Amino acid sequence: MRRLLDSLPPLIAPDYEYDGSYTFMIVLDVESTGLVPSTGSILSLGAIDLDEPENRFYEECRIWDGAHVTDEALAINGFTREQIEDPSKMTEAELAAAFVAWATDKPQNRILAAQNVSFDLEYVQAACHRASLDCPFGKRTIDTHTLVWLHMTERGLTPPLNESKHSDINLDYALRYVGIPEEPKPHNALTGALCHAEVIARIAYNRSIVPEFTSFPLPF
Repeated sequence: MRRLLDSLPPLIAPDYEYDGSYTFMIVLDVESTGLVPSTGSILSLGAIDLDEPENRFYEECRIWDGAHVTDEALAINGFTREQIEDPSKMTEAELAAAFVAWATDKPQNRILAAQNVSFDLEYVQAACHRASLDCPFGKRTIDTHTLVWLHMTERGLTPPLNESKHSDINLDYALRYVGIPEEPKPHNALTGALCHAEVIARIAYNRSIVPEFTSFPLPF
């Protein structure tokens, strides 16, 4: 092992030039018909460009033919069976194309961020695959859960565990931790994205960025 380590080149920190910007990511939230992206369908997608918080995306779509739909998912996002099959809504493929077009236009970075961001990324990837679209997003992402966990441990606090000994830092916990109200129910994809974005801003940059939350003081 020592021989292997000695053979590696020295670690040199990259010479980054800070340009005064605080944020380099797209924060998103997907509402869907279930937990499995390969069989479920996107119902709505909300996103915000953290470099330019007024640059936002929100669209709804009807489910693709044959998509698996769970009552549990609809109870969370508030869509009805009639709404998710509404022929006047765009298709999932059209929504995916619209989001890719938005995300590759003005945002300066295509790093995705969210609460449990792997779920949202996998749904976007699956939708792009079904639509025969190239997915421009990488697997290196930012998860608000991890940011809150690390912030708590840095302050000497013990992150909460549930009865199964898994992390109990869900979005509502993260929102309370940074001093803003819990997400309204039923869940809305754009509201979710704004909530995720504000958690990131308060944890990573110690400031409020989303105008809807600037009236709430930081608790730390």
